[in-house]
Amino acid sequence: MNWKVLLTTFGLLFLAELGDKTQLAVISLTAKHKTPWAVFVGASLAMVTVTALGVIFGEAITRFIPGNILEKVSAGLFILIGILMFFDVF
Repeated sequence: MNWKVLLTTFGLLFLAELGDKTQLAVISLTAKHKTPWAVFVGASLAMVTVTALGVIFGEAITRFIPGNILEKVSAGLFILIGILMFFDVF
């Protein structure tokens, strides 16, 4: 186990997810249904599933495209999405 990668991943995703739409949806669902454990388990399973898909896809795509190119493409897509959101395209 690479503890540095594990802790870096945890820290990065923890900070990235604070206050995002997923957290707001969980707050809303908990307030609406008054079943915090059901919401917690459902949200946790959803995040684990999405993360697993990301890891599987990331592993597969790095067999064909070098990591440094993927980083640049990902950065470009984030910038593009930010610009589209800024101009209310979404």
